[in-house]
Amino acid sequence: MKKTVSYLFATLVFNTAIAGILTVLIPDIAFRHNFVFAQCIGLSIALLSCLIIACLPGGGKRVAALALSLPLSVAAGVSVAISITGLGSWSDPRAGQAMLIGLFFGLIGAVALLLAERIAAEVQQHQLLKSETARRAVEAHLKLLQAQIEPHFLFNTLANVGSLIDSDPALAKRLLERLNDWLRVALARARSDASTLGDELDMLENYLQIMHIRFGERLRWRIEAPAEARRVVFPPMLLQPLVENAVRHGIEPKLGGGEIGIRASLDGVGLRLEVCDSGMGLTAGTCGGAGLVNVRARLASLFGTAGSLTLNGNAEGGASATLSLPCRELAP
Repeated sequence: MKKTVSYLFATLVFNTAIAGILTVLIPDIAFRHNFVFAQCIGLSIALLSCLIIACLPGGGKRVAALALSLPLSVAAGVSVAISITGLGSWSDPRAGQAMLIGLFFGLIGAVALLLAERIAAEVQQHQLLKSETARRAVEAHLKLLQAQIEPHFLFNTLANVGSLIDSDPALAKRLLERLNDWLRVALARARSDASTLGDELDMLENYLQIMHIRFGERLRWRIEAPAEARRVVFPPMLLQPLVENAVRHGIEPKLGGGEIGIRASLDGVGLRLEVCDSGMGLTAGTCGGAGLVNVRARLASLFGTAGSLTLNGNAEGGASATLSLPCRELAP
């Protein structure tokens, strides 16, 4: 609708300019009469052209229809202008003159319209190509960031298995079984087009079970997430680095260990995730580790300024990481 209004407005301006030119070239005809003839002929061409463009797809058929409609549009416009002004009739030579002038300027307008349409199509194609290129660049960047996270966890776990093989083979076997479960879920999710918060929490449960084999009763955790929050589409490997950070900097260095709480909630703004621990609290490594830098980079790539990550110390000890992001669509 907006495009049609703009087109009609441009037609009115074009017609008025033609009336001015004709008044200068043919001074014995008043501007008001030239104005009426120019507007009637121009609007007649514009309205019929809009109808043809709306009904016919681009190509040879549309061009042929526009070419055939041009003399009909000019004739209709001249007839209306004669009726309005009362100047002459079709037997008057000036009617033929008006017909020729209308065809000339109508042809110029039609060529300009076709060129503008082609330019607009090329600009749209360029924008689509640019958008697709940007989308692929973002996807590649996100996959690179994700690839930086997963090997870090795998190498640490395999190192733990290696250290347990001699001292506690049974525990090493349990750890490998858990790692196998984690990999199975991770690979299945990698092949899926969409991942949900529920998938991520299932991965975290597996991860914490692996860590529990290593830390024993020094590591405790609880996960609180309503069913609706679990169905929210969620980027993979965005939450696990926060939990890894809590384990490494909060629970591991504290004598007696501690508890990690993972809470998810939905509000009017979006999805809010909290990872709280009762560990050692904030340290320099806690605030600026590679995992957190990675999470912030992925948030910026995915959500711009709409996604955020904040770290705070708890009054009773430990630290909290809060992840806020827009609520994307729910999975069926």
